Amino acid sequence: MVGAGVASVLQRVLVAPASRLGERLDAPGGRPPFPVVEPLASVLPGGLRPGSVVAVQGSMALLLALLAAATAQGAWAALIGVGDLGVVAAAEAGVVVQRLALIPQPGPDPAPVAAALLDGVALVALAGTDRISPGARRSLAARARQRGSVLLPLGRWPGADVELDCRAEAWHGAEAGHGRLRSREVVVRAVGRGAAARPRAVRLLLPGPGGQVTEDPGDLTPSIRPVAGIRAVC
Repeated sequence: MVGAGVASVLQRVLVAPASRLGERLDAPGGRPPFPVVEPLASVLPGGLRPGSVVAVQGSMALLLALLAAATAQGAWAALIGVGDLGVVAAAEAGVVVQRLALIPQPGPDPAPVAAALLDGVALVALAGTDRISPGARRSLAARARQRGSVLLPLGRWPGADVELDCRAEAWHGAEAGHGRLRSREVVVRAVGRGAAARPRAVRLLLPGPGGQVTEDPGDLTPSIRPVAGIRAVC
């Protein structure tokens, strides 16, 4: 049962009640995967599988890129526990913000809010994973499987079906010490379980020159590289 406080949050945030959304998720069997943008297809072949948990290690830009294609095709998404997300940045990343519910302050325990949203929202992204107990993690993963939704923890999630890790390689655009940074070269790696057990990696521009993720053309001269020995995240 959803508590009164959680219900109040959902009523204020969701534009339409979950019972009226076209993306009902009560019968996951046979549902096609949610699409991902083409540059991410090599690390997520087939897209985001309904009922799965896809952990995103530390990269908000990568998370937004994962939401772009699905929301463009009509799916709803929710983002829990990120208080500083810019809606303009989400739109520039390709997310259809009219189908994005933001819950920046879910309270001390975000798990009940995530559980409620998994009942009627296709893609549920969740920050603050360190505050969620192992039992609550298992419960949320089971709820995603039952509803055919996709849980996207922003951080470590033991037992995730797929883990995505993003490493920044270089920024491009500030030639000779002046100008504007236009794009960032990254390497995205994926490792998972079952059919996704084989590690995959792809080099991308995240963001690309237009704000959205693009394939790395391989002919850009790096402007700024991370300091040697320091791992830069996206």
